[in-house]
Amino acid sequence: MEKINAKVDKASLDTEKADSVTLFYSNNGLMKAKLQAKTFVHAMENTEPYVEMKDGLKVTFFDANHEVTSMLTARRGRYFEKNNNVLLRDSVLVTNSKKEELHTDELIWNEKSKLFFTEKAVRIITASQIIYGDGMEANQDFTRYKILNPKGIIAVKKGAIPAN
Repeated sequence: MEKINAKVDKASLDTEKADSVTLFYSNNGLMKAKLQAKTFVHAMENTEPYVEMKDGLKVTFFDANHEVTSMLTARRGRYFEKNNNVLLRDSVLVTNSKKEELHTDELIWNEKSKLFFTEKAVRIITASQIIYGDGMEANQDFTRYKILNPKGIIAVKKGAIPAN
């Protein structure tokens, strides 16, 4: 047994690994999202099990009619099973159906609440402007968002701000 124990990497027994993974997430028979990752490592030995995706990932979100509502890409991601949070890092990009883009270096997506949030610097590109800020909250399809500390020049329609 000593010889066998010396040759077996016990940490690898609590780890599942796969390459070129595609996962489909559904609710009541309706596909909600498709996740694609180059490498997929499920680490179960920790007190907080997680799935590591360190070679890039892409998530496509769908509505009830199977239309794409938004897409997310990042170079690295880690899914924490206990709280259903996905921590995305390094060149995070979210695009919505209006072709608006969110760029940041770190973003958290909560699978249950279907919300994105970050305290890091963000850049949002729309058809008419580029908005910068520190921190942001958004819905999963990225049609509504709130920049927590906006910076720069932001275009506002005439009469949209009350003048008192």
